[in-house]
Amino acid sequence: MRQISLREFRTRGTSALQSVPPGETILLSGQDGPTFFLVPVMGDVAAEDRELRRAMAKASLRKNWTIAQAASRPIPDTEIHREIDLVRSGASGRKKK
Repeated sequence: MRQISLREFRTRGTSALQSVPPGETILLSGQDGPTFFLVPVMGDVAAEDRELRRAMAKASLRKNWTIAQAASRPIPDTEIHREIDLVRSGASGRKKK
């Protein structure tokens, strides 16, 4: 995976991507570290979309685990299961479409 700075991508755009082999994912990074992935679309777009969504879900889980570990108290399993049951039953307070 190649890494390109956001500044280079903004200023040189297409020419910054010319050195990257076809099909390779690119990591765009800013001053605060990695920011975006540029993922090429090839072949089965639905499979590519699933993989991208899976990667985004994993990133979200990592972020939430970090937040949970920093919390002052661990969440008991009973509370977790109660919340899961509420969401599964549709009683989470969200409107259904």
